[in-house]
Amino acid sequence: MNLMTAEEGKEYIIQRIETDDEEMDAFLFSLGCYSGEPITVISHIKGGCVVSIKDGRYNIDYQLAEAIIV
Repeated sequence: MNLMTAEEGKEYIIQRIETDDEEMDAFLFSLGCYSGEPITVISHIKGGCVVSIKDGRYNIDYQLAEAIIV
C-alpha cells in the first residue's frame, strides 16, 4: 500500500520508493525517506498528506505519497 491509503496515526516501515524520477528520489532521501525507515501518516489533507519521518514533519503531495510504498 502507499501513503495515500495508509491509516492515520499508525507507524509503517518504508518498503520501497517507486519512481523513475532521480530528483524525486534525491529529495525523498534528503528527508530521510528510504527503505527500512519508519514513517507515520499524521493526517491526510487535500492534495497529499502530512507525515512524520525521524524527528521531522513534512507535508508531501499526492505524487510523492503514492511513490512511497509501506
